[in-house]
Amino acid sequence: MRTPKDIHTRRKARTRWKLRKKGAGRLRLSVNRSGRHIYAQVIDDSVGHTLAAASTLDKDVRGRLKTGADRAAAAEVGKLLAERAVAAGIKEVVFDRGGYMFHGRIKALADAAREAGLAF
Repeated sequence: MRTPKDIHTRRKARTRWKLRKKGAGRLRLSVNRSGRHIYAQVIDDSVGHTLAAASTLDKDVRGRLKTGADRAAAAEVGKLLAERAVAAGIKEVVFDRGGYMFHGRIKALADAAREAGLAF
C-alpha cells in the first residue's frame, strides 16, 4: 500500500519529467512548502546549481510577516525571488509546482513572481 508521501513523490517526479520534456532547457523555478514556511529557488539543472533563492526564513521577509504559512507570505517570497532572479539576469523560467496543486500558496507565489518580472 502506498503512503501519502510515496504518492506525493511519484506526482513530483511525473511533474519534473514533463517539465524536462517541454521546458526546452530553461531554468526551473522550484517550490517547496511545509506547514510553517514556503521555499522557492531557481535551478539550472544542466549544472545542478541554484541561481536564486528565497523563503519565509529570509531576514528580508521574516520581519514583515505574521506567519510563514499563508498566501501573503507566499506572495512576498515570490516577489523577492523574482527580484533576485532578475538581478541575476534571469527572465524566463519553467514553473515546477513540485507535486502540489496550483492553488492557494503555490498560486500566490507564482502570481507574485510573474508580476515582479519573471516569465513562465
